[in-house]
Amino acid sequence: MSDNASSETSHPIDAVVTWVDGNDPGYLNKMDPFVRGMQRKKIPGAHSTRFSSINEIKYCVLSILTFAPFIRKLFIVTDGQVPDLNEDIRTYFPERMSSIRIVDHLEIFRDFEDYLPTFNSRSIENMVWRIKGLSENFVYFNDDTFLIKRIRSEDWFIKNRPVLRGKWIPAPGLRMLWNHILHTVNKSLLNNPGFQSRPSFHTGQWLAASLLGFRRRYFFFSHTPHAISRKKVEDFFCNNKELMGKNITFRFRNNDQFNFIALSYHLEILDGNKQIAKPDLSYLQPFNRSKNYINKKLILCGNDPDIKFLCVQSLDMCRKEDQERVFGWMEEILKLQIPARKETSSA
Repeated sequence: MSDNASSETSHPIDAVVTWVDGNDPGYLNKMDPFVRGMQRKKIPGAHSTRFSSINEIKYCVLSILTFAPFIRKLFIVTDGQVPDLNEDIRTYFPERMSSIRIVDHLEIFRDFEDYLPTFNSRSIENMVWRIKGLSENFVYFNDDTFLIKRIRSEDWFIKNRPVLRGKWIPAPGLRMLWNHILHTVNKSLLNNPGFQSRPSFHTGQWLAASLLGFRRRYFFFSHTPHAISRKKVEDFFCNNKELMGKNITFRFRNNDQFNFIALSYHLEILDGNKQIAKPDLSYLQPFNRSKNYINKKLILCGNDPDIKFLCVQSLDMCRKEDQERVFGWMEEILKLQIPARKETSSA
């Protein structure tokens, strides 16, 4: 047995994917009382593209099973919903059916049910470490993030510690100042006491870092899968229950929330973890782009051996042909043809 295989056996790695079908009438009915008749696009964190699903999760899950076969269990976190994956799993990975489990929000929000339903990805991420049976080492995915090349366990964990993908950048002072000005103007001059600025990816990460004592800079990450030590965040939240409770009170994403992944990364850094790596990511925002945008990005993914991860955001807002181009490319690299997969298995 290779050292890699031995490591995977002694220290299992699970994957967690969060998913929602925002077009489900039952889900929309849950949301209605909290929208309070307002247009969703006017509520920070409530825009429909955050909840829309065009079956990206199919390619997310199949990419994990294809390119990271060492993953022990795969947990899909949902709100009373079940993604349409059974046929694909039975077709391409029948042996993995029993290793995939749907996890309801009620499980991870046990003892905090008053904060449900939630439509807030930051709150949901904050609680995924509470999945029953989750391994000590796990990798967190959004459903619009895909693996596109073979992954080794060492891409995520080395010597049983997470690999941190990102870079150090200065504290977002100008962003914080601008948010303060917007709040002051809206509350004091425009008589809009309920104003909330658009939740910032940078601000959420900075709030996590500042909570832990970082003052001038923070470790900024991109939209990659994230390696997390469950025990590290569990110990922190067990000692800071009020902080955890406050962070999950918001029904929609809020600029006052800290980012859970950033909290995990900075806890690792404080504990001496120096295993820092590049994102190895191609990030696509194809909506309202030129016709060649997607092709150029996908060609880059194929030609650059260092790009292991692909994130495609707001694909639901794109032209049908753009959606088909991305998914068609994924089907090619995943070899979603039964004869081809059988030939590969028998080689």
